[in-house]
Amino acid sequence: MNKVLGIIFLTFFSTALSSNVFAGGGSEMAPAKHHEFQLNTITMMEAETLVGKKGVYFFDVNTLELWAEGYIPGAIYFNVRDWKKLLPKNKDTEMIFYCANRLCNASEIAARAVMKLGYTGVRQMPDGIYGWRLSNRQTERP
Repeated sequence: MNKVLGIIFLTFFSTALSSNVFAGGGSEMAPAKHHEFQLNTITMMEAETLVGKKGVYFFDVNTLELWAEGYIPGAIYFNVRDWKKLLPKNKDTEMIFYCANRLCNASEIAARAVMKLGYTGVRQMPDGIYGWRLSNRQTERP
């Protein structure tokens, strides 16, 4: 029995060493992507104190279906083709971007795109709308 297990192990090990190793996407593994702009995150507790505050924008980067289920009061639906028209003229304006939850990266992508345009008050809320709802915070519907 030990001899059979040894042969299986040896076969597996030698095959693993002799073959190319690929990442899940079918390409060679590479270092994680370095982003030009570091995200400034915000907690739900901090964000809640800014809801309805003049000069603060909340941008919902979810799908239209998720938006229809409810969004942070006063939030602007951001997932549109001409999203640049939604941005305030003042590049220091405080803006909070969020999507579904910590597994969703749409708000990270949107926040970085806005930062590339020179906006400095950009924040990203990782917990997203699911975290917001699960904590029984107020939402609106279209």
